[in-house]
Parts: sequence; structure tokens; C-alpha cells
Amino acid sequence: MLSYTDITIKLAIGLLTIILQINLSGKSNLAPINALDQVQNYVLGGIVGGMIYNESITVLQYILVLLIWTLLVAVLRFATKHNKYIKWLIDGKPQTLIKNGRLIFATALKNGMSANDLTFRLRTEGISDIKKVKLAVLEQNGQLTITQYGDDSIKYPLIVDGQLNELMLENTGHDLKWLEGQLEKQKLQIKDIYLATYVDQQLNIFSYADVEH
Repeated sequence: MLSYTDITIKLAIGLLTIILQINLSGKSNLAPINALDQVQNYVLGGIVGGMIYNESITVLQYILVLLIWTLLVAVLRFATKHNKYIKWLIDGKPQTLIKNGRLIFATALKNGMSANDLTFRLRTEGISDIKKVKLAVLEQNGQLTITQYGDDSIKYPLIVDGQLNELMLENTGHDLKWLEGQLEKQKLQIKDIYLATYVDQQLNIFSYADVEH
């Protein structure tokens, strides 16, 4: 029979592991925005909840499983931040739903979005005519990011975590040569950029060097 001492030890270790993972992930999993955050929460909760009362699993085995899961999550987070293909594989990527006033049906159907759901989301943004939408991007978490005609600000960043978003660059009316020229003025490359946005026809650059300071 499992003793209350073992249960208490496992519960304490599980609690500490959860706190550790929250701190290591930058607290992003408190408000999950991608698949990895969601899976991390579900699996960790399953490990802690499923093993606490299992007397066939020793405290040492319990600790090893938690360590393996924590290490695996850390490796996946590192990989998604440094490789866009792994990021797309794990988190998915934003998909263009409306471009230049034209609805891309394949994107809507692929993501199970009904016409009623689409029009409802547009109405919440004060939009009744799809033709007024220059660009609508379906985010990884199912939300819509909408840019209307006459809006000079591209709401989606051009560069995130050192990775270029070609679609958003195209919608600024500029090309890769222009972007590289802007970065070269500051002796920077795309891989050096933490975040770059395009607002009011101005490129705003935040490099890793800026973040560190």
C-alpha cells in the first residue's frame, strides 16, 4: 500500500517541477499560444497526476520521468527558436486566409472554418465586406490578424527570433534586398534580429544586442 509519505514526496516534487518548467519557459505556458505550450501542460499534468498514486512507480523512477520530460521540452523549445522548419512542424505556421480582398477557400476548409465562423470573426473587427481586407492571417492559435486597405501598418512582424516572414515582407511592398539593405545600415543580419516590425511605413528593429541591454 502506498504510504502518505511517498504521496507527499511525489506531490512536492511534481509541484516543484511544474514551477521550474513555468520559469524556464518564460511563463508562456500560463497562457498557451502554441501547440508545445498546450502539450507541455497536458503531459506534465498527466505525469504528475498519474504517477502520484501508482505504488509500482518509485520516487526515483518518478523523478527520472519528470527530468526526461523537462529536458525534452527544453530541447524542443531551443529547436523551435533556432530552426523555422522545426518550429513549423511543432507549432504550425500562420496561414493566409484573405489576400487582396479574395478569400482563400482552401485555407478556410483545411482549418474547418465555416462561412458563419469567418463572417462572425470579421464582424467583431468591424468588417462586413471581405473586399476591404488587404490581408487576413490565421494564427497558430486560431485567431485572425487583419490588415485593411489604407492601413500602412503591417500588424504581423517581419522578423521573429531571427527568422524572416516572407509573406509579410511581400505585403510591405518591399523585397529581401531592401530589407537586407536596411539591416546593413546598422551592421545587422536577419539572424541578429529578435523582432522587426513594419509600422507607418517604418521598419522598427530590435536586435538581440538591444534585448541583452
